[in-house]
Amino acid sequence: MILTMLIQLLRSSQLTRSNSPYHNLRRKPSLFRSGFGQSAATVWYNLFMLKLILLKIRYIVVMMLMISLISFLVIHAAPNSFFDASGLNPNITPEAIEHMKSVYGLDKPLAVQYWMWLSALVQFDFGLSFASGEKVIDAIGDRIGITLIMNFAAMVLIFILSLRLGVASAMASEREAGVIKQLSLLSYAMPSFYLALLLVMTLSFGLGWFPISGLESFEPKSGIAHYLDVAWHLVLPVGVMVFVGFGSLTLYIRSLTIDILKSDYIFFARAQGVDEKQLKQLYIYPNLKPFIITILGLSLPGLLGGSVILEQIFSIDGMGLLFYQSALSRDYPVIMGIMMIGAFLTLFGNIAADLILLRINPHYKKSL
Repeated sequence: MILTMLIQLLRSSQLTRSNSPYHNLRRKPSLFRSGFGQSAATVWYNLFMLKLILLKIRYIVVMMLMISLISFLVIHAAPNSFFDASGLNPNITPEAIEHMKSVYGLDKPLAVQYWMWLSALVQFDFGLSFASGEKVIDAIGDRIGITLIMNFAAMVLIFILSLRLGVASAMASEREAGVIKQLSLLSYAMPSFYLALLLVMTLSFGLGWFPISGLESFEPKSGIAHYLDVAWHLVLPVGVMVFVGFGSLTLYIRSLTIDILKSDYIFFARAQGVDEKQLKQLYIYPNLKPFIITILGLSLPGLLGGSVILEQIFSIDGMGLLFYQSALSRDYPVIMGIMMIGAFLTLFGNIAADLILLRINPHYKKSL
């Protein structure tokens, strides 16, 4: 009886609305549906983006100043320095050490040293290396290329492999998901130096399939053969980076995919007969996109510092090896230069991820 009364009430309301004199009147177009409204909305959005970019630039400047000050004070508070008698030629005289300190400006007060270094940093001048005497920017420029190639290739492979395995383990059977989970846990717990030494002993010394170290063979090659030779030398270090890096990301994507699969729209999509391939393309991958973009933004500093140990093991003259040697010799200008570049990449990656997420989802501005 209650259902019958509801149906009659609904019909009477529809009849009353259809008989109303205002029912057939055409609605006036809203402001934002007109051309003027669209142009106004576009202008407002551009102004908002410009304001947000300016705020982010101010944030980068303030954070870089704070990081530079803290790093400068921590470096100069270290107990030892490059100009100790034990770190240089034992036959060098104290007068020569004082002369070298005056050349590098270390005889001035700490505040003056920081201002001189900061003024040069604004002009992309990181100073002179204590160990080699060359410009820090030149030392970094000579070694940054191979490090970027290694870490970028490893990062792309890690994200592709983790995305595939993470989604597959969440949607696969219990047995297959268990295999992927155990492999991910092994990757997460595996030390990179141990795996690198193990692969060198087995695949390089034992079987002779891959070169032991370096970037080139003893016989110099040219053209395409040179690039193929370099790629062959990078198989082991990049492979180690991929194996030890995909585990944690795979488990994270698996957890996110399981949460997505519990959503109502997934239930209705499966009820409508959507197959697994379309389910991934239309529902799972788009919902994973914000998390992947955020992780990619935070992974930018790894392009420089993600291969410190492996460059030492495989004797690759890159940024990681340069940072390691500079830390041993207490070459502070090189250390500060690498730290500032890493800090800038961290801030830039975070801001770039926010802007991309805002472009994908305009409602993301509420959390900015």
